[in-house]
Amino acid sequence: MKESTNIRNFVIIAHIDAGKSTLADRFLELTGTVEKRKMQEQFLDMHPLERERGITIKLQPVRMNYILNSKFYVLNLIDTPGHVDFYYEVSRSLAAVEGAILLVDATKGIQAQTLSNYNFAKRQGLTIIPVINKIDLPNAQTEKVAEELSELLITHDRAKLQGEILKISAKIGTGVEELLKAVVEKIPAPKDDFDKPLQALIFDSKFDQYKGIIAYVRIFNGKVKSGDKIKLIAQKSQAEAIEVGFFKPDLQKSGELLAGEIGYIATGLKDSSKVRVGDTITLAESEAAAPRPANSLALPGYEEPKPFVFASLYPRNADDFSYLKDSLNKLRLQDSSLQFEPEHSDALGPGFRCGFLGMLHAEIISERLKRDYSLDLIITSPSVEYKVKIQNKEITIRSASKLPDAGKIEAILEPMVELEILSPSQYLGQIMKLMPEYRAEYLETNYLSSETVVLKYRVPLAEIIIDFYDKLKNVSSGFASMSYNLVGFQESRLVKLDILVGGELVEPFSRIVPEANSYQEGKRVVEKLKEIMPPQQFIVALQAAIGGKIIARETLKARRKDVTGYLYGGDVTRKMKLLKKQKRGKERLKETGRVEIPQEVYLEILKK
Repeated sequence: MKESTNIRNFVIIAHIDAGKSTLADRFLELTGTVEKRKMQEQFLDMHPLERERGITIKLQPVRMNYILNSKFYVLNLIDTPGHVDFYYEVSRSLAAVEGAILLVDATKGIQAQTLSNYNFAKRQGLTIIPVINKIDLPNAQTEKVAEELSELLITHDRAKLQGEILKISAKIGTGVEELLKAVVEKIPAPKDDFDKPLQALIFDSKFDQYKGIIAYVRIFNGKVKSGDKIKLIAQKSQAEAIEVGFFKPDLQKSGELLAGEIGYIATGLKDSSKVRVGDTITLAESEAAAPRPANSLALPGYEEPKPFVFASLYPRNADDFSYLKDSLNKLRLQDSSLQFEPEHSDALGPGFRCGFLGMLHAEIISERLKRDYSLDLIITSPSVEYKVKIQNKEITIRSASKLPDAGKIEAILEPMVELEILSPSQYLGQIMKLMPEYRAEYLETNYLSSETVVLKYRVPLAEIIIDFYDKLKNVSSGFASMSYNLVGFQESRLVKLDILVGGELVEPFSRIVPEANSYQEGKRVVEKLKEIMPPQQFIVALQAAIGGKIIARETLKARRKDVTGYLYGGDVTRKMKLLKKQKRGKERLKETGRVEIPQEVYLEILKK
């Protein structure tokens, strides 16, 4: 068996804002992968949205060449997101590598997503290199964080943990060279075989107008070169590898990809349904010769992502429906956690019901559709998946508009999550005061160290998908963090809240809310609409209703124009005549006019 002894495949995993992208920048500089004149901050964050928000939303692979002790090494790095909404990107990256750098912020210590990502990597059996970043900052608590991290690691299997905790500053480069050496020395080389039949795991993909669907792959066995006939085992689709290569980080063509390497295969396929993340690519001849069952060459893929948040997207212009479908298909190639299915609304026409991993995920997708594909969309209020018992049967609904009449409903069950909050113990009181607002049931308190507390709650998923993360950050001065897991469904007293604008039901604003909080929620929505809705030429009533009964109302004042401004004298009756004429015109306009709600209002109303 031939092994790729000079290859190291690894990821950087951390909580959001721990410095992953900055560390990746230093690696690119140290290895000379990117010329200094082309270098910029967050180099691997390719999308403008990532730079604007200062977060990574897409995994990005890059191949770096490195020489240590006169020996040449190929380092394949995958930069991963840190926000909880993009956990699926992390899980896909971990399936393609042998090692992980676990990065912890010296100013904040271990956070919820640090713990969650660490557990992901541990389950995958990866070698983990623990690293503390930002040691140069004046508020860094390096020794305290090192103690916390040691306690976390010592309670788990140390077999896959290599060496002492490294301390670095990715911003100024302190300790980064030592970390690169540790990657080479501690992370094992791939144990893949060149001589076996091709097995390439697809961990990401994107669409190219000329090359078709480009599959991002890790070659586990065998090799592939341009012109080879390939087969995707699960999807049973065949294609030709019209180009293969690796990431520098732009696509760089090469003659072939060998076992142990990470790179891309341009398939030429145009149909997104034929390429699926988690599928295995093999050579058509190898698959034909493989013993039965036919999928014996298939690598274990990843668990399917389960969306938590659902919202419908409708094109404002119904003619854009097909274009929206194509755009969603192209986005799903880059983000396989996005799920969607067509639906039709009597009020809004054809659209798609989309499933997201969280509210940030929903915001990013809608913003990309607007920017990258110039789509003007109507977005419904976010919802979760409910189970409704009617007439001795149980149905699943993902939208308030699908909720049956109240008279037919026997019970509504909502999804519950186990929420884990990590925070400095000094904020324990503020957090425990916040949780009852979100219908949270306290479970337990544990201490990670003398100064770091772990709180566990059972909470309805619908309560935490919108603004909970922001509120948690506010009460903890930005230090608390969270992660959650779905634990089942629970019966609750829920009702459908409708919003009327100018007497007309606006379906996208409808939502399912707890009966006890329905008045407060209705009042909050109409008050917010009054703030953010642009004024019309006439007065508009903003109302919240439950089962046809109005429970809250606000009035949006009309846009005013001074029709008497040009008068320079004469009797007051001239002024009154003009004002009465304006009033009659506004009343006629109110009868025939239609309130146009801009896309920004739909997006803004998603947030509490």
